[in-house]
Amino acid sequence: MQENKINILSTRPLSRSLVAEALQQGIVIDELSFIETEPIQTVEVQQEIEQAYLQSATVVFTSMNAVTAVLAWQDDQQPDWVIYCMGNTTKKLLQESFSVHSVAGTANNATELAERIAEESDTDEVIFFCGEQRRDELPAILRKRGIDVQEILVYETIHTPHKISKEYQAVLFYSPSAVSSFFSNNKVPAQTILFAIGNTTAKTIQQYCNNTIIVGKAPGKDELVRQAMEYFS
Repeated sequence: MQENKINILSTRPLSRSLVAEALQQGIVIDELSFIETEPIQTVEVQQEIEQAYLQSATVVFTSMNAVTAVLAWQDDQQPDWVIYCMGNTTKKLLQESFSVHSVAGTANNATELAERIAEESDTDEVIFFCGEQRRDELPAILRKRGIDVQEILVYETIHTPHKISKEYQAVLFYSPSAVSSFFSNNKVPAQTILFAIGNTTAKTIQQYCNNTIIVGKAPGKDELVRQAMEYFS
């Protein structure tokens, strides 16, 4: 029966339950990270985060990595923040760490999030906790709409490329950085289906190959995995 199984590579770790669920459907998922993220733990960044905790502010997160880096300095504080974020997983982490009502709005991508902040919020300044490889859309749109953006770089992304010898029916990508790291050491057969968590990741894949790309219908890595499972079922 082994030859009938579908082999998928996920470029980020997944929950044990999701991998087991896939296996029950005849889908074997290998997990291998092609990037790592590390909090920036300089005195300057610590001071910027601690100062932000003391402010009444509108703050923005576009990744869980930024949330984790900021939470490292929380010290049981419940800041007076109006929070906007991208994706349901990031929202859940914020609600668990702050109050359920602290998240004022979410969106599926940075452009939608920026537009929502500009339309819903009466603030003239936001604090944007981000990584050093953050994209330009959100700050550019907010500044164009007259909202000042204070960017605090709280984490960095490190490529961890690997050489793949196994052939997969699909590869799942969750960020442009992971795409770049993967293709620095690998090529994929023409028939391999590539799944991208969003349009930006999909566009990065297109720089490296002409394979079929399927873009996630909803944000979140679990949702992308389920979409791949549905595709092969």
